[in-house]
Amino acid sequence: MTFLLAATEDFKPQDEFELPAWVSIHLGPLDMSINKAVVYLLVGAAVTIIVGIWSMRFGLSIRPSRRQTTGEAIYELIHGQIAESSLPTKGLNLWFPYVAALFLFIWIINLIGFIPLPISDEHVHVAGLEVPTWGIYAATANISVTLALALLTFFATHFEGIRFNGPVRYFKSWVPQGAPKPLLALIVPLEVISQFMRLISLSVRLFANMLAGHMLILVMIGLIFIFESYAVIVIAVPAATAVYIFEVTIVVTIQAFVFALLSAIYIGGAIEPEH
Repeated sequence: MTFLLAATEDFKPQDEFELPAWVSIHLGPLDMSINKAVVYLLVGAAVTIIVGIWSMRFGLSIRPSRRQTTGEAIYELIHGQIAESSLPTKGLNLWFPYVAALFLFIWIINLIGFIPLPISDEHVHVAGLEVPTWGIYAATANISVTLALALLTFFATHFEGIRFNGPVRYFKSWVPQGAPKPLLALIVPLEVISQFMRLISLSVRLFANMLAGHMLILVMIGLIFIFESYAVIVIAVPAATAVYIFEVTIVVTIQAFVFALLSAIYIGGAIEPEH
């Protein structure tokens, strides 16, 4: 959210999530334009690469440095709590890097969404120069971003299921063993729908949680300028601060963890179907 928007008379929280194109790029019917969300994703990807190199590219020592300790903690969290508990042995080495990258990227992009940055559609004039206002924005509060991440897991799940089991055995595993034949006409469509519901649940869960947090903070701050009352400040600022701290310390990490964990579970379940 750009803090300058809150001071306008026509304050509308939903305007914060409009994404006009900064650089218009169209490849036929495909819109590849660069907007604020794309820039945040590029920043998040760059920071993820830097953090990964900084925390993992080191020489092991008997007395670990702070960098080694950080890298080992990240590795143990992802490998022990997410990958190893959800992926079968034959798929662990292959898909651990994907799950690790997914967790780290989503965690960092969520965290960046709460750090004020000069990446904004709004500008102010300082010493004759037009500069963007500082504000916070979550790229994962955009359903297109979370849906794209969910699609990666969705296609990886079914690709690996077919690759490890063959198409017949894999799709046959969707149907419970011993199911009465008269019910197959009902069970099969429900199983197909359930597969697509995974895609929806993955994308909407992350999107809704990040959107709700930013909207709450934006509305609380906006109320100060809408009502122009000191009494509102006493309530709104502590409330917005509490939501901000809760989002940064808990929600950011939990949402990255859940997304990566469910991705590992779905891929692992496809590699070794239960039935």
